[in-house]
Formats: sequence, structure tokens, C-alpha cells
Amino acid sequence: MAPRDSGVGSNERVLSRGPETGAVADPRLSVVTVSWQTGPRLVEAVASILAAPGVDEFVLVNHGNPPEMIQSLRAMAADKDNFVLIETGANLGFSRGCNIGAQRASGDVVFFLNPDAILAKGVASRLKASAKELGDSIWAIGARIVNADGSEQRGGRRGELTPWSALVTFLGLDRFVPAFQGLHLENEDLPETIVPVPVVSGAAMLMPRRGFLQMGGFDERYFLHVEDVDICRKVRECGGSVWFEPRASIVHYGGTSQSNPFLVETHKALGFIKYFWKYYPGALERLVTMAMMGPIFAAIWGRVILLQIRNRLRLLARRRKAMSRLRRIERHRAARPAEARPSSAPSSSTVSESRPL
Repeated sequence: MAPRDSGVGSNERVLSRGPETGAVADPRLSVVTVSWQTGPRLVEAVASILAAPGVDEFVLVNHGNPPEMIQSLRAMAADKDNFVLIETGANLGFSRGCNIGAQRASGDVVFFLNPDAILAKGVASRLKASAKELGDSIWAIGARIVNADGSEQRGGRRGELTPWSALVTFLGLDRFVPAFQGLHLENEDLPETIVPVPVVSGAAMLMPRRGFLQMGGFDERYFLHVEDVDICRKVRECGGSVWFEPRASIVHYGGTSQSNPFLVETHKALGFIKYFWKYYPGALERLVTMAMMGPIFAAIWGRVILLQIRNRLRLLARRRKAMSRLRRIERHRAARPAEARPSSAPSSSTVSESRPL
């Protein structure tokens, strides 16, 4: 189904694009967010984007949310000249949604941001300053993605994805053999300034809009996951650069979508297989890819199962702790002397004294 612009943000209210040639002095920034059944965190995320200094335009591609959420989004967009709401009418996938949003955006740079991520004040301005330093070349900048407690989240900065690095990561070999390099770099020392890395996350990725579109945008054969790894590789193969910006921190809640986690992880596993099939086309390489299909699905599904078991054990532990507290309160009440307990009814003398003469 073709994307339907809700009509919020007509051509007269869309920011003008920068010059087609040469670097821009002050790049205009468009935040592009794709949402499908995100949950209640979406309203908080949208509010943070609209309130963030440095954001010149917000484009929300709504693939599908509950009716009451859609009504809330339409109401929020109706009062904002810089809020463009696009309703596609179907879940077209993250890659295609981002491409639709980037095509509709008017900024010089586009910041792809997950719908359950909070944009703190100062982050957009910091990213615009870094974009200005890099100029009009092709590049991608990834923000530092953190959990609610401030710890760096898995996957925000990564090494090169190869069949070997994937195998090392999936089997956890880098934990036992330091010489083996896995994919994830979040445990490395945090740099003080922007540094080059092979891959950054599409959950919080800034790119020059024109360059993004000239490259064809995200590969829409990836429905969900791995499209960010793919475009980072395309940027580097085009002579561009990929950067990690530690001074721009994004709080990403994660796991707020109402979709089945096994379905989400299945898309991730298929994304890895598509990536290897695309970039490693040799006969032997494709044999290796086919041999890795089983371990890839086992590792990814296994991680979902372990996370669900861990969450259930934590919930059980919290319930037991709550029940233990209730039992201690009941024992304390039962152990109090009778005279110390509050009387449930007034004594006869008190009643008589309270009566009027």
C-alpha cells in the first residue's frame, strides 16, 4: 500500500532544503522514526524529540499502532509545524519505513532514531556540530546508546561483520580466547571524542540526507535488523567513513514493542544470512553460510529463551520478596501486646462519657 501523508505538514510548512552543492554551514536536522506497535514509550519518545533543541523537523512513519495511539499522534502533529506524520497503512519493515521518511524529510542530515529512544537535550546539537565538521562527504555517525541506568547498550558500536566474527560472537569464543575478536565493542574503553568504527547502530544513526538517498537508502530486503550493518559497509565501500560519537548519549528502552520476540529475532537471523549471501557470493563462502544457518538461529533463539527465563526468575524473586515482607509484617502485628493494639470499638465507659447529659 502506498504511504499516505496525513496532511500534517504541508509543503508550505516543510523546512527548505540546503544547497545542492557544497557543504552547509549549519545543517538542518530531520529526525526520522519508524513505529509499529511500539507501546506507551512512543509518546515519551515523541515528546522528547519535539522538545529537543537542534531538531528542525520530525518525521514519524507510522506502520501501525492502536487507534488511541494514532489519535494521540495526530493531535500532537496538528499543533506542530515541524511534525510530519506519515501513515503507511501496513507494516512495511524498518528499512522501507526509514527510506520513506528520508524521502519526505527536508533536512540536510537525517537522524534515524528508534521509537522507544529518548532524545535528551544537547544530543541533536552535538550531532549537528559533528556533522558540520565532517562536511558534505558521505558518512554515518552513531550515537552512544545507553540503558536507563546509564550503562552502554549492546550493539551501539560494532566491529566488522564476517562469517568468522559472527561465529566467534554467537559461540562466545571471544570470552575465552582474547585473540578472537567478536562483533561488539561496548566493553571497550569509552573514547573522549568522535572515533571511526566499522559499524554503528541504526537505532540512533545520523547521515547526510542527499548521500543516503544517492546510495539507495537502506536495503529493503532487510525487513528488520542488519540493515544498519549493510549501509555502514556501503558507506565505507563508497570511500566514506563511519563514526561513533560518545558525547551524544541516547537512552534506549528496548523491548517495548508488542510483537513476538521470536518473530523479531527470526528477522534478525534472516538478516545475517541475507548479508552473508550478499557480500560473500563465492561457492565455498555460500556453503559456509548455509552451514551457519543452524548455529545462527540456535544462538539467536537461545538468547531469547535465556532472557525470558531470566525475566521470569527475576519476577518470581520479586514476588517471593514481597510475600516475605508481608509475612514479616503479619508476624510483627501478631507479636504486639494486646494492650498496644488499637481497639476496634470504643469501650462502654467511653461511649457513656461521650453521650450528652
